[in-house]
Amino acid sequence: MDVGFLKPLFDRPGPWACVYLDTSRATEDAPTRRRLRERFVAGQLTAQGADSRTREAVVSRLAGERAATASAGRALFAADGEVVLDLPLAASPGDVVTSWSPLPRVAPLASLRGEWPSCLVAYVDRTGADLELRDEGGARPVCRATGRAPRGRGHRSVPADRYEWHYRNRVENGWEHTADLVAEELVRQWPDSGAPLLVLAGDPRERRAVRDRLPEPLRERAVEARHGSRAPGSARDLLEAEIDHARADHARAHLEAVLDLFRAGRGRPGGHIATGHDGSAPSGAAEGVPAVVEALRSHQAATLLLGQAGGDMRHEVWIGPGADQVAVQRAQVRALGVSAPEPARADDALMRSAAVADTEVLLVPEGLSGPAGGLGAVLRWHGQG
Repeated sequence: MDVGFLKPLFDRPGPWACVYLDTSRATEDAPTRRRLRERFVAGQLTAQGADSRTREAVVSRLAGERAATASAGRALFAADGEVVLDLPLAASPGDVVTSWSPLPRVAPLASLRGEWPSCLVAYVDRTGADLELRDEGGARPVCRATGRAPRGRGHRSVPADRYEWHYRNRVENGWEHTADLVAEELVRQWPDSGAPLLVLAGDPRERRAVRDRLPEPLRERAVEARHGSRAPGSARDLLEAEIDHARADHARAHLEAVLDLFRAGRGRPGGHIATGHDGSAPSGAAEGVPAVVEALRSHQAATLLLGQAGGDMRHEVWIGPGADQVAVQRAQVRALGVSAPEPARADDALMRSAAVADTEVLLVPEGLSGPAGGLGAVLRWHGQG
């Protein structure tokens, strides 16, 4: 999970009012339910000590909701009289949950946001391809790669007439050129897309020809979808299901690979797991509050792991206004130049550090072997920042 979208929350001081609520139920008494919910949220924030301007900003935002949203839930983050982020949730938080704290209560997003990896989708045919990026913002077009090949007749039997043979041979050569152009465009667009996954949709022969022309690193990230094309009325529902499946498979495989690294390095932070092709090596893993806090503070964490079991996430740490000003003991934060350290939950403090440092955050579901207390990290390769 890329938590860079949380950076606006850490560009300003707290305290923060945070509200998680269910938005999945659309009933005839929805207006009544909304008014009761607004009253409940206002009462909870008042009891927790929220200032009137921030409380009213949250309630006003909730009152502005007039129709049921398509999401299962919603999370609001407000400070100094302003709602800074209003996020849709993929999973319902169940009950209404409010908080008033020095740091925004962001850790629940790891399980409620449901963020799948972004992917680049290429709709390929004999004339070129349309490229589309899928991420948390939905689907948006990237560009169109078009060749100049003439259209064939769709069948590839051996022609009896030598002139027809020359024509079809020209068509085939034109398509080979078009496949080269599409592959080249994908190579150009891939780095800027930020997507870890490529989905190729369209006719089997054409999409396979494009995939065969991709460099090996990109080819390994490519998945061929059996449905969907550039033509209007194509089987988009089936394609959507395939794209969702591919994104879920990629997320699952990535989590398993990161957990393998964590288990290999567990118990020996600073040691080596395996040597890379360039001679560098992963530094290992960190587990438990002190070790993970140190890894995040020193920017050595490549991935922060949050478990759904264990008490480490609720552990109290001490923080300052900066993302790197976090420590297990109050005196340690004072030594970092903070005159008035404040207490915070470990998971929220570490999520702040991860967001600012562009560190990945992964949730470890129940049933998978992860950090014993719920907090862990895979450390960066030597030589990385």
